[in-house]
Amino acid sequence: MDIFRNKQFLGEFVLIAVIMAITVGTTFFFSIPAALIMLASGALILLIMYIDARKRFNAMEQLSTELDEILHDNSRFLITECEEGELAILSSSIRKMTLKLKEQASNLTDEKKVLTDAIADIFHQMRTPLTSMRLSCSMLSEEDLPYEERIRFVRGIKKQLERMQWLVETLLKMSKIEAGTVTFKRERLDAKELVQKACEPLLIPLELRDIKLQITTNDAGLTGDMDWLAEAVGNIVKNCMEHTPEGGQISINAEENAIYTVLTIEDTGKGFDKNDIAHIFERFYKGKNSGSESVGIGLALCRTIITGLDGTIKAENGKNGGARFEIRFYKNVV
Repeated sequence: MDIFRNKQFLGEFVLIAVIMAITVGTTFFFSIPAALIMLASGALILLIMYIDARKRFNAMEQLSTELDEILHDNSRFLITECEEGELAILSSSIRKMTLKLKEQASNLTDEKKVLTDAIADIFHQMRTPLTSMRLSCSMLSEEDLPYEERIRFVRGIKKQLERMQWLVETLLKMSKIEAGTVTFKRERLDAKELVQKACEPLLIPLELRDIKLQITTNDAGLTGDMDWLAEAVGNIVKNCMEHTPEGGQISINAEENAIYTVLTIEDTGKGFDKNDIAHIFERFYKGKNSGSESVGIGLALCRTIITGLDGTIKAENGKNGGARFEIRFYKNVV
């Protein structure tokens, strides 16, 4: 960059040069040696002024070039540090801005990946119910199909539709949480109220299966989001119900101490195969003891919700057999 093309610098440079020329010319009539000294001093001042300005303009030119590269290539986010006062402040601000842009770009890429994975998961899981519904519709088109068979196929289609709806809603909930678009409430909750809300939709199925539900909360409390935690706990209880034989029992216990609140859910079913425990909470993972209707996503949603609320969850086999889930929410201890 030619700094003399900068009108502000050119004006200041010419003004100082003119003032020095007038001063040197005036001094020449009184003392030639003094005039020569002033001329040399003036030339030195102009030279220093030029070098300093050239250095600043070179730094600005480099900064401008790097900004242009950033605008045309998002992979570059390095801004050269400047040593001068005003330029150093500007460079620091631009560096912070580019780092923020990089972080936002990375988050956007992650969100797109989560959405893409969710769509792929939905498509993959839709194949089986869609195939079943297509076959049912084909059978319903037969004119000589008995009435009882028609009712059976219609019920089958309804069941598959409900399964598809649950699957899509669950996957979308997980995707929203993983993308960070869900804002969890942080409220003080009563453990008894939470467990009752979680188990309420399952009371009739539990009764029909003759499964006893035992709840002990010991006046425990925790911090979290009532609606989301009720869904997580409800999914765990539902999983226990599906793996507990008739006449069995599901126990839910809550305890609170100075460090954390723990919620324990146990059943009297077969428990987990030892090779499955490490994968229980993975999306679409179906363990050895899973039922034919299992999709392998309910427990994955539970973990997503609980970890999103800064809690922990683990699954293991109980001492007397059966599955055992332990959920902990630690307090902020200073």
